Amino acid sequence: MHTFTDHYQNEVNLSFTIHPFSSEPKHVWVICRYQDKWLLTAHSRRGLEFPGGKVEKGETAEEAAIREVKEETGGHVSSIQYIGQYKVSGRGKTIIKSIYFAEIAELIKQPTYYETNGPVLLSSLPKEVAHDRRFSFIMKDDVLLHSLTYIREKLKFVNI
Repeated sequence: MHTFTDHYQNEVNLSFTIHPFSSEPKHVWVICRYQDKWLLTAHSRRGLEFPGGKVEKGETAEEAAIREVKEETGGHVSSIQYIGQYKVSGRGKTIIKSIYFAEIAELIKQPTYYETNGPVLLSSLPKEVAHDRRFSFIMKDDVLLHSLTYIREKLKFVNI
């Protein structure tokens, strides 16, 4: 278990075990790769971030992850793996997100990307994401750092 504070000084607990905080989380976050590049979305208010969002009634967290990738980037998932879950204890509310790692088979232009401006491909992520104004606050805490380490070491995905 990793414990730290996020961009807004909320406590974050992160675990790479199966559903440590909820078996039915209400939010998902998907770290995506497409053709050896990072696939992010340009959120209209927050900036660059990996796709994610709320789990809708009647769908599983994994189904939500696949849907969010498609809606926000046009990406069609070829493989997806649950990697962990984190809990943000904020002022008055707690948010639990399941984290997935997805490989994308293709990008298809969408008629709308909802609250985002569509896909953004990056060859690499900056070492100082936390200080880069182009990126969303969601990318600026240790969830990303620990998740990338997990993907590299535990999933043996070395092309990152």
